[in-house]
Amino acid sequence: MVASAKSNLKSLTLELGGKSPLIIFDDANLDEAVAVADSGLFFNMGQVCTASSRIYVQEGIYNEFLEKAVERARQKVIGDPFTPGVDHGPQVDQAQFEKIMHYIALGKEEGAKLMVGGKRHGSKGMFVEPTIFADVKDDMSILQDEIFGPVMCVSKFKTVEEVIERANGTRYGLAAGVMTKDIDVANQVTRALKAGTLWINMYNIIDPSLPFGGYKMSGFGRENGIEGLKGYMQTKSVMTKLVSPSWL
Repeated sequence: MVASAKSNLKSLTLELGGKSPLIIFDDANLDEAVAVADSGLFFNMGQVCTASSRIYVQEGIYNEFLEKAVERARQKVIGDPFTPGVDHGPQVDQAQFEKIMHYIALGKEEGAKLMVGGKRHGSKGMFVEPTIFADVKDDMSILQDEIFGPVMCVSKFKTVEEVIERANGTRYGLAAGVMTKDIDVANQVTRALKAGTLWINMYNIIDPSLPFGGYKMSGFGRENGIEGLKGYMQTKSVMTKLVSPSWL
C-alpha cells in the first residue's frame, strides 16, 4: 500500500493469510470431521493460507475427537514427499522451521496441552512432526498468530453463540469451516462468521468461479470469479443532455 501510494496509486488486491477456524458440532459425522480437520491443517505441512489451524469442537464429542485426531497424526509417514507412501514433508526453509518451533515452545509455556508431535523429525532437513495442542485458550499466541506450519490448536465449546464469538476473535478473516448435519445451524454460523470463504462439511475446496479473499487483516479485494475481474477494471459514468423533440 505504501509502494502504491508513492508511485502511481495503482489498485491493489491483497490476500494476507489467516488463522481460520473449523467448527465441529456434536451432531457431525465424527470420522468425517476428523478427516476434514486433518487435511484442512496438515495438507502441505500447514503451509496453506486457509489452513484450519483453530479447531473448535463441541463438548459432547471433544474427547473422542481428540483421541481420533491424535491417532491419525501419529500414523503419518514423514519424509521425502517424492517417495511413495510419505504423508508429511518438510517446511519450506530454515526460517519457517525455526518460527514453527518457536510457536510450539510458546504453546507449552502458555499452558496448552501437547497431545502429539512438537519436535523436529530426524536430524536432516526442515521436518516438523504433526503437532496437536488441546485445551487451547483464546488468548494464547498459538491460537491468535498465523504459524503457517503443522500445528493444530483444539478448543472446546458449548453453544453456537459462544463459538461464533470466539471464532471471530482474531485479527484475521480469510476462511472458516462448519461441520454439522443441521442446515439451520450451518446457515446461522456461516452468516455470522467474518470470513471471505466458508465451507460446510468440507474444507479447502476452491473453485475458479468463486471469489476468494479475506476480511480484516486477511486483506481486501477478491481473486477469482466476476469479483476478481473488478480489480483490473474501471467504472465509467456517461451522461448526455437530451434535446427535446420539436413536437413538444
